[in-house]
Amino acid sequence: MVARIVVAAPSSGSGKTTVATGLMAAFTERGLRVSPHKVGPDYIDPGYHALATGRPGRNLDAYLCGPDLVGPLFEHGAAGCDLAIVEGVMGLYDGAAGQGELASTAQIAKLLRAPVVLVVDGSSQSRSVAALVHGFASWDPEVRIGGVILNKVGSDRHEELLREALDGSGVPVLGALRRAKQVRTPSRHLGLVPVAERQAEAVEAVAALAEQVRGGVDLEAVLALARAAGTTGDAAWEPGGEAGRTGSMRAARGGVGGAGPVVAVAAGPAFTFSYAEHAELLGAAGATVVPFDPLRDEQLPDGTGGLVIGGGFPEVYAPELSANEPLRKAVAELARSGAPVAAECAGLLYLARSLDGQPLCGVLDAEARMSEKLTLGYREAVAVGDSALAAAGTRLRGHEFHRTVIEPGAGASPAWGFTHPERRVEGFVQGNVHASYLHTHWAAAPEMAYRFVERCAQP
Repeated sequence: MVARIVVAAPSSGSGKTTVATGLMAAFTERGLRVSPHKVGPDYIDPGYHALATGRPGRNLDAYLCGPDLVGPLFEHGAAGCDLAIVEGVMGLYDGAAGQGELASTAQIAKLLRAPVVLVVDGSSQSRSVAALVHGFASWDPEVRIGGVILNKVGSDRHEELLREALDGSGVPVLGALRRAKQVRTPSRHLGLVPVAERQAEAVEAVAALAEQVRGGVDLEAVLALARAAGTTGDAAWEPGGEAGRTGSMRAARGGVGGAGPVVAVAAGPAFTFSYAEHAELLGAAGATVVPFDPLRDEQLPDGTGGLVIGGGFPEVYAPELSANEPLRKAVAELARSGAPVAAECAGLLYLARSLDGQPLCGVLDAEARMSEKLTLGYREAVAVGDSALAAAGTRLRGHEFHRTVIEPGAGASPAWGFTHPERRVEGFVQGNVHASYLHTHWAAAPEMAYRFVERCAQP
C-alpha cells in the first residue's frame, strides 16, 4: 500500500501546483521515495513534479484512459514508493464538460480511495473560508477532505482569522503559506513554461517551493493523512502485459526494450509533451527507444526505423528548428522511405512545409501559423482509414490544446473523424505517416504502440 494524498482546490489559480510541487520536493528531501501524478491531460506540471522527485511525472485521466485504468496506472507509477502525491485539475469537482464528475479530481480521489488536501486561496476572505470549506467537504460524501492548506495568506493576523473561522469546520488546517513572488513560475500562451526550457531557473523555483512548504505546512500531519489511505484494490498496469491484446502483432516483439527496431522520439525544449507510458509501451513491443533533440541533433539516431514526434512548442523555436536543415531533410527522407512516423500537435506542425513562414520538414503539403484562438477540449474520435497507428474504425478519446492552425486542416486521407463534441475530420495519413493535432494516451489503446512497432520492423 502506497501512502497517498490528492492536492485539490476550489478553482484554478488557488495554488495547487505550488503546494503539490513543494510537498513533493520537501518529502523527497527527507529521503522519501515520492511518486508524482497529475490529474488530467496536462504535460507541463508533471515536468516540475519530475524535477521535484527525480521520478517521471505521470498523468491520471479518466476521460482519456477510462475510470478502470486509473487505479492500475497509479499503482504502476507508484510501485516501490513511500508516498504518492496527486495534483488535481481545475476545481475539485470540475470534469469533462457536460459529463458529470468524469475526469474530475473528485472522481480520481474516489477511484484511488485517497484523502484530499484542499488548497484554499485565502487572499480575499476571512470568516467566509469556513463556508467554502464546508461546502466542498459536504458536497459529495464519498470525497474525504482530510485537511486544508491556506495559500496566499497576507499576514499573521490574517492567518489567525482564517484558522479561527475553520476551528469548528471539522476539517483540520494543515498549513498556511504566505504570498511569495519569488517562487512564481513564468507562463505563456499554453500555461507554465516547461522545465526543459528553463532548467536552472526551474531547479531554483522548485527549491524555493520546498522551502516555503517546509516553513508553512505540518509535514508530519500531511504524511499521517496520506498513510491513512487504504489499498486501491487494483493490480499495477504492465505495458508488457498488453501484448496479448494485439494478436499477431506480438510477432514484432524481439524482446522487451531493445531487440527490435530503433524508434526515435523527439525530445528537448521544443518537444516536451509526452506521456511516460508511450515509451514504455514501445519498449514492451520490442523497440529500442532513442530520444533526440531536433534543435541540436543534425541527424536521426543511427538505424532509425520509426519516428515519434509528440507535442511541445515548435512555434517558440521555429527559427531554430528551421535552421537545422540537415535534420529537416533527414526527417523528410525517412518519411519518403516509408518508415512509420507518428506526429501529434507539435509534431504535426514540424512536418508541415512551414510554421509562421519558417521552412520546416515539408513532409505534409500544409502551412502552419500561430492563432489568437485557443483550441482546447476533449474529443471522441474514430480512425478514418488504416494507418501505422490505428486500424480503420478504431475508436478512442483524445485531447486538443493549441493556439495554432494548419491549412488545410485535413489531408485527402484524414487521420481522425471527430464524433464529439463536434463532427469534423482532422489530420493526415500519408503512406506510413500519421499526423494530427489530437493528443492520445496509448495506455488506453496499447495496440497502437504494437501496431507502430510492427510497421517499423517490416522491411
